[in-house]
Amino acid sequence: MTLHINADRLWQNLMAMAEIGPLSKGGSNRQTLSDLDEAGRDLFRSWCAALDLEISFDTAGNLFARLPGTSPNLAPLVLGSHLDTQPTGGKFDGVLGVLAGLEVLQVLRENGLQPQRSVEVAVWMNEEGSRFAPAMMGSGIYAGMLDLDTVRATTDAEGITVGAELDRHGYAAGSDPQAKDIHAYLELHIEQGPVLEAEDTEIGVVTGAQGIRWYDLTVTGSEAHAGPTPMALRRDPMNSVGELIESILTIGRRDDDARATIGCFNASPGSRNVIPGSLNITIDLRHPSEAELTDMDASLAALLDALRAKHPGLGFELNQIWHSPVVEFDARLVSAIRTGAESRGYSQRDIVSGAGHDALMVARRVPTAMIFIPCRDGISHNEAEHIEPAQAAAGADVLLGAVLDVLKVNPQG
Repeated sequence: MTLHINADRLWQNLMAMAEIGPLSKGGSNRQTLSDLDEAGRDLFRSWCAALDLEISFDTAGNLFARLPGTSPNLAPLVLGSHLDTQPTGGKFDGVLGVLAGLEVLQVLRENGLQPQRSVEVAVWMNEEGSRFAPAMMGSGIYAGMLDLDTVRATTDAEGITVGAELDRHGYAAGSDPQAKDIHAYLELHIEQGPVLEAEDTEIGVVTGAQGIRWYDLTVTGSEAHAGPTPMALRRDPMNSVGELIESILTIGRRDDDARATIGCFNASPGSRNVIPGSLNITIDLRHPSEAELTDMDASLAALLDALRAKHPGLGFELNQIWHSPVVEFDARLVSAIRTGAESRGYSQRDIVSGAGHDALMVARRVPTAMIFIPCRDGISHNEAEHIEPAQAAAGADVLLGAVLDVLKVNPQG
C-alpha cells in the first residue's frame, strides 16, 4: 500500500493561512514577529491542538509540533519551514513546507502509524529577513551561525528590536535554541525559479544550495542646496552611482552561475532640492562555488578601492552583514527524496537552490535535504506567486514518502 496525503485538506489549510494578512492582489503580509505573524502561528497551533500534538518553543521564537514516537528519547525527524512573509509576499513561500509537514503528521496519525522516532514540524523565526536582517534568524541561531543576543538587539526600520518582539509574544519563556536535538531535517518548498516549470518536471531533488553574501554599503558625501552649489564643487555621492551599479552587476555576470542584486537604494535626506549626504545600498552576491563567491567578494572590495581613488571627496563603507556558505545536502536524505518521487511516479531532476532557506542553516548541524516543486513563471516574493493544488499535493506526497523511508515505516504494518 502506498500512502498519500489528503490533497484537498492541504490546499484548504494553505488558503486558510493566506487569509491572515491578505493583500489586494492575492498575496499575504505576515512580517516577522508582527501581530499578523503571530496570528498565523496561532492558527497553526490550533490545528496542532486538534491533532493532540505536543507544542514547544525556544527563546529564538522557533516553534515545534511533535507527534511522539514509541521511543521519545530518540532525537526527532523534523519537517518544516516558515510562516513569515515578505511585505508583499505570496501564499506558498515557506507556508507550504510547514503545512505539508503538518499534513504528513496527520496522515501518520490517521493510519495508526507510530514510528519509533518522533516526528516534528518546525516553524522557524524570521526566514525572510524583510523586517529584520539578516534572514534565517531562528534556524541560524539553532545552527550556531548567529548569536541570540546579537539577534535580539537587531532593529527594524522603526527601531523596534527583535528581543522586544520576542518578549512581547512570550518567547522569553522558551528553551535554549541550541539545545534542540534533531536527528534529520526535511523541507518542502516552491522552487522560486523557472527551471522545473520550463522543463515540465514535477519534483526538484535539491542536492545543495548556493553560497550567499549580504552587504550594506554606505556612500557618504555632503548635503548642500541643489541651486547655489556648482556641480564641480559638490561632494555628491550620486557622482559614483553609474559606475558603482554597473560594476556590481558586472560581478554577477562573471559566469552563468553568478548572481548580483542591488535590492535597496536610499538617498538621504531624501529631499528633491538637496544634494544627498549619503546613499544606503544593499548588495546580495551568490554562487554555487564557495571559491567563486570568495572571488566575487574580493572583486567588490577592489571596486570600492578604485572608487575611493577616483572620488576622494566621497566615503565608501562596506559592511558584510551575513555569509551563508555553499551547502551540500545529505546523500542519504537526497536518495530518500528520489525514492519517494520514483515510487509515486513523479518526474524529477536534481537541482541546486539559488535561494536561501532554513534548511541551509540546519544543514550546518544535522543531515538535511529539500524538495522543490514548480511555481508559475518562477515568480516568488510577489503577490503573483502561484502553484496548482496538484503541485502542492505532489510535493507533500514525496515528503511523506521520504519520511516513511527515513523512519523505515511500512504502511502495511
